[in-house]
Amino acid sequence: MDNKYDALKLENQLCFPLYACSKEIVKKYKPFLDEIDLTYTQYIAMMVLWEHKEMNVKELGSYLFLDSGTLTPVLKKLEQKGYITRERTLKDERVLHVAITSEGEQLKEKAVEIPQKMSCCLCIEPEEALQLYQILHKVMKTFREDE
Repeated sequence: MDNKYDALKLENQLCFPLYACSKEIVKKYKPFLDEIDLTYTQYIAMMVLWEHKEMNVKELGSYLFLDSGTLTPVLKKLEQKGYITRERTLKDERVLHVAITSEGEQLKEKAVEIPQKMSCCLCIEPEEALQLYQILHKVMKTFREDE
Protein backbone atom coordinates (compact mmCIF):
# COMPACT_ATOMS: atom_id res chain seq x y z
CA MET A 1 0.00 0.00 0.00
CA ASP A 2 1.49 3.27 -1.16
CA ASN A 3 -0.36 5.61 1.09
CA LYS A 4 -0.70 5.23 4.86
CA TYR A 5 -4.49 5.64 4.47
CA ASP A 6 -4.90 2.82 1.92
CA ALA A 7 -5.68 0.44 4.79
CA LEU A 8 -8.79 2.54 5.46
CA LYS A 9 -10.23 2.12 1.98
CA LEU A 10 -13.35 -0.02 1.89
CA GLU A 11 -11.99 -1.96 -1.10
CA ASN A 12 -9.04 -3.12 1.04
CA GLN A 13 -11.15 -4.50 3.87
CA LEU A 14 -11.71 -8.24 4.27
CA CYS A 15 -14.55 -7.58 6.72
CA PHE A 16 -16.64 -5.63 4.22
CA PRO A 17 -17.20 -8.36 1.59
CA LEU A 18 -17.93 -10.81 4.42
CA TYR A 19 -20.48 -8.39 5.89
CA ALA A 20 -22.07 -7.57 2.52
CA CYS A 21 -22.27 -11.22 1.42
CA SER A 22 -23.74 -12.28 4.74
CA LYS A 23 -26.40 -9.58 4.56
CA GLU A 24 -27.26 -10.42 0.95
CA ILE A 25 -27.37 -14.17 1.57
CA VAL A 26 -29.74 -13.70 4.49
CA LYS A 27 -31.89 -11.54 2.17
CA LYS A 28 -31.95 -14.42 -0.37
CA TYR A 29 -33.13 -16.79 2.38
CA LYS A 30 -36.08 -14.57 3.27
CA PRO A 31 -38.64 -15.76 0.68
CA PHE A 32 -37.91 -19.41 1.49
CA LEU A 33 -38.08 -18.78 5.22
CA ASP A 34 -41.27 -16.72 4.85
CA GLU A 35 -42.91 -19.88 3.48
CA ILE A 36 -42.29 -21.62 6.81
CA ASP A 37 -42.74 -18.47 8.94
CA LEU A 38 -39.19 -18.29 10.33
CA THR A 39 -36.59 -15.56 10.48
CA TYR A 40 -33.02 -16.46 9.59
CA THR A 41 -31.99 -16.53 13.26
CA GLN A 42 -34.95 -18.76 14.12
CA TYR A 43 -34.00 -21.02 11.22
CA ILE A 44 -30.38 -21.50 12.32
CA ALA A 45 -31.54 -22.16 15.89
CA MET A 46 -33.94 -24.80 14.58
CA MET A 47 -31.15 -26.34 12.47
CA VAL A 48 -29.11 -26.94 15.62
CA LEU A 49 -32.14 -28.32 17.46
CA TRP A 50 -33.11 -30.60 14.56
CA GLU A 51 -29.66 -32.10 14.88
CA HIS A 52 -29.28 -32.21 18.68
CA LYS A 53 -32.93 -32.27 19.88
CA GLU A 54 -32.17 -30.52 23.18
CA MET A 55 -29.52 -28.45 24.95
CA ASN A 56 -29.17 -25.46 27.20
CA VAL A 57 -29.24 -21.90 25.87
CA LYS A 58 -25.53 -21.38 26.50
CA GLU A 59 -24.67 -24.41 24.35
CA LEU A 60 -27.04 -23.25 21.61
CA GLY A 61 -25.50 -19.79 21.69
CA SER A 62 -22.05 -21.32 21.33
CA TYR A 63 -23.10 -23.15 18.16
CA LEU A 64 -24.61 -20.00 16.70
CA PHE A 65 -22.08 -17.43 17.95
CA LEU A 66 -24.96 -15.63 19.70
CA ASP A 67 -25.32 -14.46 23.29
CA SER A 68 -28.32 -15.25 25.47
CA GLY A 69 -29.63 -11.68 25.12
CA THR A 70 -29.92 -12.20 21.36
CA LEU A 71 -31.24 -15.76 21.65
CA THR A 72 -33.93 -15.11 24.28
CA PRO A 73 -36.44 -13.32 22.00
CA VAL A 74 -35.75 -15.83 19.22
CA LEU A 75 -36.44 -18.77 21.52
CA LYS A 76 -39.53 -17.13 23.02
CA LYS A 77 -40.97 -16.74 19.53
CA LEU A 78 -40.14 -20.35 18.61
CA GLU A 79 -41.83 -21.47 21.82
CA GLN A 80 -44.93 -19.40 21.00
CA LYS A 81 -45.06 -21.11 17.61
CA GLY A 82 -44.95 -24.48 19.36
CA TYR A 83 -41.60 -25.57 17.88
CA ILE A 84 -39.62 -25.73 21.12
CA THR A 85 -40.02 -25.85 24.89
CA ARG A 86 -37.94 -23.84 27.33
CA GLU A 87 -37.56 -24.93 30.94
CA ARG A 88 -35.32 -24.00 33.84
CA THR A 89 -33.37 -26.98 35.12
CA LEU A 90 -34.16 -28.21 38.62
CA LYS A 91 -30.46 -28.58 39.40
CA ASP A 92 -29.67 -24.94 38.59
CA GLU A 93 -32.46 -22.44 37.88
CA ARG A 94 -30.02 -20.17 36.03
CA VAL A 95 -29.74 -22.78 33.26
CA LEU A 96 -32.47 -22.69 30.62
CA HIS A 97 -32.99 -25.95 28.78
CA VAL A 98 -34.39 -25.92 25.23
CA ALA A 99 -35.93 -28.95 23.48
CA ILE A 100 -37.59 -29.44 20.11
CA THR A 101 -41.26 -30.44 20.05
CA SER A 102 -43.01 -32.79 17.64
CA GLU A 103 -44.29 -29.69 15.78
CA GLY A 104 -40.69 -28.50 15.55
CA GLU A 105 -39.67 -31.87 14.12
CA GLN A 106 -42.49 -31.67 11.57
CA LEU A 107 -41.23 -28.25 10.46
CA LYS A 108 -38.00 -29.97 9.42
CA GLU A 109 -39.89 -31.58 6.52
CA LYS A 110 -40.95 -28.16 5.25
CA ALA A 111 -37.41 -26.80 5.59
CA VAL A 112 -35.51 -29.68 4.03
CA GLU A 113 -35.45 -28.15 0.53
CA ILE A 114 -34.20 -24.71 1.60
CA PRO A 115 -30.45 -25.50 1.35
CA GLN A 116 -30.88 -26.77 -2.22
CA LYS A 117 -32.96 -23.72 -3.17
CA MET A 118 -30.27 -21.47 -1.71
CA SER A 119 -27.46 -23.20 -3.58
CA CYS A 120 -29.17 -22.13 -6.80
CA CYS A 121 -28.98 -18.48 -5.66
CA LEU A 122 -25.19 -18.38 -5.42
CA CYS A 123 -23.05 -17.96 -8.50
CA ILE A 124 -20.17 -20.17 -7.43
CA GLU A 125 -19.13 -23.68 -8.34
CA PRO A 126 -19.50 -26.47 -5.74
CA GLU A 127 -15.69 -26.66 -5.38
CA GLU A 128 -15.53 -22.92 -4.70
CA ALA A 129 -18.35 -23.24 -2.17
CA LEU A 130 -16.40 -25.97 -0.39
CA GLN A 131 -13.23 -23.84 -0.33
CA LEU A 132 -15.16 -20.86 1.02
CA TYR A 133 -16.83 -23.05 3.64
CA GLN A 134 -13.45 -24.40 4.78
CA ILE A 135 -11.85 -20.96 4.97
CA LEU A 136 -14.76 -19.44 6.89
CA HIS A 137 -14.86 -22.34 9.35
CA LYS A 138 -11.11 -21.95 9.88
CA VAL A 139 -11.68 -18.30 10.77
CA MET A 140 -14.64 -19.20 13.02
CA LYS A 141 -12.45 -21.72 14.82
CA THR A 142 -10.00 -18.96 15.74
CA PHE A 143 -12.86 -16.97 17.28
CA ARG A 144 -13.82 -20.00 19.39
CA GLU A 145 -10.22 -20.39 20.52
CA ASP A 146 -10.16 -16.73 21.56
CA GLU A 147 -13.08 -17.26 23.97
